[in-house]
Amino acid sequence: MQENLVIVESPAKAKTIEKFLGKDFIVKSSFGHIRDLAKKDLGINIGEGYKPVYEIPGDKKKVVDELTKLAKSKTVWLASDEDREGEAIAWHLTEVLGLPVDRTKRIVFHEITKRAILEAIEKPRTVNMDLVNAQQARRILDRLVGFELSPVLWKKIKPSLSAGRVQSVAVRLIVEREREIMAFESKAYYRVVADFFVTDADGKQAVFKAELSRRLDTEQQALDLLEKCKATTFTVLGVERKPSKKSAAAPFTTSTLQQEAGRKLGMSVSQTMSVAQRLYEAGYITYMRTDSVNLSSQAIAAAKAEIVQLFGERYSEARNYKTKSKGAQEAHEAIRPAYMDRTGIEGSPAEKRLYDLIWKRTIASQMASAQTERTVVDIAVDGTEERFVATGEVVLFDGFLRLYSESTEDEPADGEEALLPPLKKGDRPQARSITASQRFTQSPPRYSEASLVKRLEELGIGRPSTYAPTISTIIARGYVVKENREGVKREYVQLRLEKGSIARKTLSENVGREKNKLSPTDIGMIVTDYLDTQFGDIMDYNFTALVEKEFDEIAEGEKSWVDMIRAFYGRFHTTVDRALEQEPVRSGQAHLLGTDPASGKPVYVKIGRFGPVAQIGGDDGEKPRYASLKKGQLIANITLEEALDLFTLPRTVGEFEGKEVVIGIGRFGPYVRHDGKFVSLAKTDDPYTIGLDRAVELISQKREKDAKAKVPIRSFSEEPGLAVLNGRYGPYIAFDGKNYRIPKGYVPEELTLEQCREIMAKSKKK
Repeated sequence: MQENLVIVESPAKAKTIEKFLGKDFIVKSSFGHIRDLAKKDLGINIGEGYKPVYEIPGDKKKVVDELTKLAKSKTVWLASDEDREGEAIAWHLTEVLGLPVDRTKRIVFHEITKRAILEAIEKPRTVNMDLVNAQQARRILDRLVGFELSPVLWKKIKPSLSAGRVQSVAVRLIVEREREIMAFESKAYYRVVADFFVTDADGKQAVFKAELSRRLDTEQQALDLLEKCKATTFTVLGVERKPSKKSAAAPFTTSTLQQEAGRKLGMSVSQTMSVAQRLYEAGYITYMRTDSVNLSSQAIAAAKAEIVQLFGERYSEARNYKTKSKGAQEAHEAIRPAYMDRTGIEGSPAEKRLYDLIWKRTIASQMASAQTERTVVDIAVDGTEERFVATGEVVLFDGFLRLYSESTEDEPADGEEALLPPLKKGDRPQARSITASQRFTQSPPRYSEASLVKRLEELGIGRPSTYAPTISTIIARGYVVKENREGVKREYVQLRLEKGSIARKTLSENVGREKNKLSPTDIGMIVTDYLDTQFGDIMDYNFTALVEKEFDEIAEGEKSWVDMIRAFYGRFHTTVDRALEQEPVRSGQAHLLGTDPASGKPVYVKIGRFGPVAQIGGDDGEKPRYASLKKGQLIANITLEEALDLFTLPRTVGEFEGKEVVIGIGRFGPYVRHDGKFVSLAKTDDPYTIGLDRAVELISQKREKDAKAKVPIRSFSEEPGLAVLNGRYGPYIAFDGKNYRIPKGYVPEELTLEQCREIMAKSKKK
């Protein structure tokens, strides 16, 4: 008989642990939390010291019954994760299963290896109630905020809205960035780059680039400079060589893993955490929720051995990193491979890519610094005060760069530093060409998921483990959208001095192209403004960070969770009551843009039933005209001209088969209308620019699809009225005016008459 029951959170983790334990152990999963705050009402008894009201969800009752039976007369090992959430799961199991103290042991391990698990079993402990209370405090506080704030939004702005302590602050960051972009005024300037060359003793020319040390404000200034450069000479004033070194980044924390996986692999924060969870449960990496950059002495030694084997002793440089985050918690080690010599794993492509990233980052953190030499050459424009500067960099020893370099979201430099030819003071390089290009100052970039995570961490808002659900929530609630922007065409001026003459060109470029960037919606901006006005504390970045510190103090046993909640709730509840007394904001209230020149009627924008719309008229009792705003347009900055353009739909693009072809936008999106029939536009089609040829193509495609749907997949001569057809939602059986769904496991093209009759008979019995 098995005398020991080990309970973990997930089946995958259970499966991995079972490999390392003997026949005396049975390993089962709780499938996460087995109970939570009651969904009915608040789920908190405020009058009883904010006592939480817990309930077992219906889908967990079977799990609880099974674990209760298995736990009888056995020693129970609670092996949930080592963070606050895991500690709370262990406590809930203790409470719900009624586990006796003398037969209950709490164990934690940072990695799912045989050594780590056996060591944990040798050093069991009891449930840490300080960690449990910290988790409870977070859960209760977030429930109080959401439960009381959301109804305020329903009454004052619009039904079905929600608010949250961390989610609302995250939206505020995105809204503020969008307003920075709206207010930004781009200014033109000129960047001047020269292609110089020097000739060596053998008559060979070496070409290098240098840039003017300052920006020029106007085209005339650029033209004047090029005129001066026509007849002048250039002299090297000085050459400065500076040795430098680059050190490797620290191993991953939860936050830095989320950021780097977003930048290098294009993974969302939630995807990163999901894949990392699977890697951990399979025993490939250490626990992936950590604020620590520390590595154990065993890990450092193992990394050194791997580096020496792969690259040689010269590339090894052991380092101990220290966690800078003051509130770092639940942190035993950084995220690293469980085995340093495991350079690859079996798994999905995403798992392989993320593991490779973690392995390289960890190994690189223990590699030698890269040695470089940077050269700066100062070149005078003789007879003027202007200077050109040439920079170059050479890698003397690649060190960790041989394996890994940290990525960045900063805008790429206009030119990469290259190796310069041998130059000395007094040399006279010659200009092959000098180009002055019109450039423009750039607005702050919109947040990506990675850069938003970085900013939240900098401000101390939330915890890395909460970033994924926070971002998912604000997108799901419709406050924020993650979208691509194609950019717009922009013209710029280029002046080029070559062979003694200056040529002027007008060129074009695509600017503003973005991929997977976060933008606020109109309702996101309205809700943010309202919350910022009425609930300044909740929306204050410092306040939100202070709350996180208080959670840390509770976890350390330095503060009572009840006292913390009481101090917060009293002030918060009063603010809620005051907000309820105020007049509604009315998100549907129209904002006047101006007058329609064609009709003389006012033009408004507002939040309509199905989203933001432009409106013409309606003040005089006549039925107003409506048009939905385009993707990416906001009520906050749409112009009168842009709003009027929306009313160009529906528009006739021509005739096909003697009948009009009309493009419009309906409740279900953009469409082509022809001969009384509607065809949806593809996502890549712009209803405002689509032409007749593309519209006819869509009509033909729809006809072909409809024709195929009418041709039976299967028909039977023995039963002429019965057929297997293609429908809108997939294949189905049609017989005697009725339709029957084909169950899973059947191949529609291979159905026999007998099988069809059997499916219909079973369907009739239901």
